[in-house]
Amino acid sequence: MSSATLVPTCTPHSRQKQQPNLISKGRMVPGQLGRGHSPPWKAPISRPHASIPAAAGSSSSSRTEDPGPQAIIDLDAQLAPHEGHLNYRWSQYQRTLNNITEYEGSLENFALGHEKFGITRENGRTIYREWAPGAESAQLIGDFNGWAGTWMTKDDFGVWSVELPDDPTTGAPAIAHGSRVKIRLQHPGGWWVDRLPAWIKWATVPEGVMGAKFDGIHWDPPANEKYKFKHTRPQKPGSLRIYEAHVGMSSENEGVASYIYFKDNVLPRIHKLGYNAIQLMAIQEHAYYGSFGYHVTNPFAVSSRSGTPEELKALVDEAHRLGLVVLLDVVHSHISSNADDGLAGFDFGQGRGANYFLQGDAGYHRQWDSKLFDYSCYEVLRYLLSNIRYWMDEYQFDGFRFDGVTSMLYHHHGIDVGFSGNYAEYCSPSTNVDAVVYLMLANKLIHSLHKEALTVAEDVSGMPALGRPVEECGGGFDYRLGMGIPDFWIKLLKHTRDEDWKPSQIVSVLCNRRYTEKTVAYAESHDQALVGDQTIAFRLMGAEMYSGMSALQPASPLIDRGMSLHKVIRAVTMALGGEAYLNFMGNEFGHPEWMDFPREGNDWSYKYCRRQWSLVDSEHLRYPQLNAFDAACMAADEKFGYISSGLQWVTVMDDEKQVLVAERGPLLFVFNLSPFDDYEGLPVPAPVPGKYRAVLDSDGVEFGGKGRIGHSVDHFTQPGSPQDPAGQFYDRGQYLKVLAPSRTVVAYALVNEEKEKPKAGKAAGSKVKTVKAAAGGATGPTTTAAAKTSAAKRSS
Repeated sequence: MSSATLVPTCTPHSRQKQQPNLISKGRMVPGQLGRGHSPPWKAPISRPHASIPAAAGSSSSSRTEDPGPQAIIDLDAQLAPHEGHLNYRWSQYQRTLNNITEYEGSLENFALGHEKFGITRENGRTIYREWAPGAESAQLIGDFNGWAGTWMTKDDFGVWSVELPDDPTTGAPAIAHGSRVKIRLQHPGGWWVDRLPAWIKWATVPEGVMGAKFDGIHWDPPANEKYKFKHTRPQKPGSLRIYEAHVGMSSENEGVASYIYFKDNVLPRIHKLGYNAIQLMAIQEHAYYGSFGYHVTNPFAVSSRSGTPEELKALVDEAHRLGLVVLLDVVHSHISSNADDGLAGFDFGQGRGANYFLQGDAGYHRQWDSKLFDYSCYEVLRYLLSNIRYWMDEYQFDGFRFDGVTSMLYHHHGIDVGFSGNYAEYCSPSTNVDAVVYLMLANKLIHSLHKEALTVAEDVSGMPALGRPVEECGGGFDYRLGMGIPDFWIKLLKHTRDEDWKPSQIVSVLCNRRYTEKTVAYAESHDQALVGDQTIAFRLMGAEMYSGMSALQPASPLIDRGMSLHKVIRAVTMALGGEAYLNFMGNEFGHPEWMDFPREGNDWSYKYCRRQWSLVDSEHLRYPQLNAFDAACMAADEKFGYISSGLQWVTVMDDEKQVLVAERGPLLFVFNLSPFDDYEGLPVPAPVPGKYRAVLDSDGVEFGGKGRIGHSVDHFTQPGSPQDPAGQFYDRGQYLKVLAPSRTVVAYALVNEEKEKPKAGKAAGSKVKTVKAAAGGATGPTTTAAAKTSAAKRSS
């Protein structure tokens, strides 16, 4: 969620001032981390856990071997002038990690807060603990005591607790599974308020009651009702292809879809398309459905709109059976300001170290109308890191897409700031070092718990080293989102005529990334599908999608253009935009219209908050053709690994002809962006001599094209250039001639002659299949990764 993404904005106020760093000046605020500070709730809150790997927990000796900031400075000399800032960042990270290790035993133990806070079971008793230092008094209320209130006691660290013995006759726990609970807190002003427990695992709202508040639900099913995982986590994909999905809007029905519906109906579609990862949005509970899940109220709770925690586990397990990695879209950048239903209700205005949130302008995001965490606070770190571990341990998530990272990285949150690429913008007093340290700790924890885990940062600023290992003073993310790419496509489609599209400009944008950090490329995500914006398909074809998508009649010029460019835009984004690819649910087949969640302005309608799968299931329409092309691109990547390949070289950027030729992995891509001209016998530089065949093309009849590319045609290279057999052609010593129809992409692969030789017992002359027709005789991925990179990529 970028700063310009979300829902209502509030009254603007002055840009926040940077808070003085109290740690660096030797003055401590209670609850903050620093040298000599004894953190709250130290030894008793954490204990060894069977699932912690033997190597978990960094010893001080291992940390001294970490290369630190010098490693990223060696990679990027432009960071050298900012060595002082990086050293300070590194020292803050080490100091925080050392404090956690000293008082908790390890980072992994520290992240087990969910086993002590909230409602837990210990030795035949039900115990409830809550950190609420701002409260004067506290009572636990719920169905178990008729909402009469059971008094709690407070320790020196602001933790309230109560112990409830089991029923002496039946042995039943004092708080039954599925019963409603809340905590009643006395405000310093004297009044009482009811809040949902901060660590609640499930929360529901009474059905049919307009404006009703959420109730916390104690979730602790008996052993025979708990879901037991049957399938192991899949291995981390070598070439990551992410399918971004929202469970609630995944059905064609006008309503909220369930986890079970998604498991049974949508997962098979994703698997069939060839994606190897899903990114689930809106899983953490959020009282306002229209926030798309980004105004989280209860970080530990599974969104009850779509089902129970056990049903979500079944969804994840089935995804694992299908070989799909499951990423959680986690929101740790802010929290909903809804105090009645969420964590914001624990903010009574208390100061730093005694509050989850910062105060004043520093603690409020004026574009999102939400509260901001105090990442320097010990208990905030415990809460957020435990949240990460809880989703990994309890639900077997394989990684996370961190939302709103740009807002976390800077005190100005990226609001009204245009990042120019000047490194002073990244290493300055505007940098929120506390948040950077939290992200480093989170990534260290995630990769310690599961070595195959994946993390993705949603950052539009381009913060250097965000995707480098924590040990190098990097952010520790495996990938960062290429957020400038969809913005570029929108701008191009809105403001530039087709005949003015310049391959050089496209290459400049797609290759403008940090070559030592992996990027997830995407042409569009959920952001572009929201009401007020348009998907690429709808921007290209507009209202004619309602009447002109029949495959039983010739396509109109508008539909023909739209279909062609929809495919080309996706293909060039996959080929040049990053080391992974992302697509939002339904956009692969050109889902029409936009997304609009039920709200007062649309009479609470779900009409535009669903996915019309019947369109792609109707063979007489053109939607299946776009869907088939997307699947063919996934199959090509599965066979050739081109999306993740470190070998990327753009050889031809002919702005006059609108021709772009690029090598990615073992594939040779030829893009013809011209809206008018077909090029027959087009000379194309080839990486090595030999015989090439088309393995993927957007002009295939099954993809809605005209079928002009022959996949059985051999293209033999010729030495030198068309003018000089002894010369070079775009820095290549050979070329081949191809057909490049207007508005198409064709990918060629070198034919493996040895594989083509008939084997004993097989008839000679058997056909070699291609990706389009299944897979085949063309060579697969090269074994040397990162062999070369384009000049444009290097310059970024």
